[in-house]
Amino acid sequence: MTLAAYFSPVVHRLVPYVPGEQPKIAKLVKLNTNENPYPPSPQVVSAITRAAHQGLQLYPDPESSALRQAIAAHHGLTAQQVFLGNGSDEVLAHAFFAFFQHACPLLMPDISYSFYQVYCTLYGIEVHTVPLTDELRLRVTDYARTAAQAVAGVVIANPNAPTGIGLPLADIETLLQLHPSRVVLVDEAYVDFGGQSAIALIERYPNLLVVHTLSKSRSLAGLRIGYACGQSHLIDALQRVKNSFNCYPLDRLAMVGGVAAFADVAYFEQTRQAVMSSREGLTLALEDLGFTVLPSQANFLLARHPLWDAAVLAADLRSRGVLVRHFMLPRIEQYLRISVGTPAQCDHLVQALAELLAQR
Repeated sequence: MTLAAYFSPVVHRLVPYVPGEQPKIAKLVKLNTNENPYPPSPQVVSAITRAAHQGLQLYPDPESSALRQAIAAHHGLTAQQVFLGNGSDEVLAHAFFAFFQHACPLLMPDISYSFYQVYCTLYGIEVHTVPLTDELRLRVTDYARTAAQAVAGVVIANPNAPTGIGLPLADIETLLQLHPSRVVLVDEAYVDFGGQSAIALIERYPNLLVVHTLSKSRSLAGLRIGYACGQSHLIDALQRVKNSFNCYPLDRLAMVGGVAAFADVAYFEQTRQAVMSSREGLTLALEDLGFTVLPSQANFLLARHPLWDAAVLAADLRSRGVLVRHFMLPRIEQYLRISVGTPAQCDHLVQALAELLAQR
């Protein structure tokens, strides 16, 4: 008997998500995992420091009430329209379990966040991928189906990952109207960097679920806070799943840190604008070096050079202490995904690329 005989059958089918490299290298320019290059608000650090000295021997609030209220107030919702989880990945996992296990396929783009496919394999969800256009854009009319073509739902990232291209609200409304009897999940991990949030549509569409994270625009990737917004019946379903899995997904420090992050509006705006400004400057610099850069509304760029293999560029950059992300996937294998760093980090990247390109 092999050791694998101890596994449940589904384990053999799993192809786990592979996160970006997190090396421990001194003076590394790390532009591979879409982290915010700026630290969190000082108010977050102060709140966590205070909380660390009281109450850690007790379980946290299983409903994360204070943070749900803060998020609801920020978006003009009620707390009953907000669900919290341990990072948006956990929120997404609960949503896939709660809404998409039907005997028909789930629709999603062929190029998108690769964790979506992992959840489908984990939960036995059939998938139908809808190709992006030749320009790597999502065309919502491609998601239309006849009455006889049942679907489990629709999942998209907006702005899309790893392209960074966003959809206007009118296109999100079209998706919702195309599939009124199924949940349309819009993953807005990067929306604060220039996209249009579908949260404004929640009151009108009972089939809309919008997922956010504090990892990107709030600089809190290390705290693991994600949330979903939708009408209360969708939130109730997510709560049922959560409380059948882990009643305490967020710890006390994450809760107080999240509340403080939403309280410091000025810092959020300052860092958000700084990232978007650097993104525009980096786009121009890469184009000057001969790269084709997709238009991005995220905190990263997807770029390719017509004369260089992307895998070679990624490896050469790493040898110079600069990390970017390269995906060996159909249609984007010649692109690099580059997180937007500080001005100094972006300058370092551009200089390293200029030196590499000069070798040819």
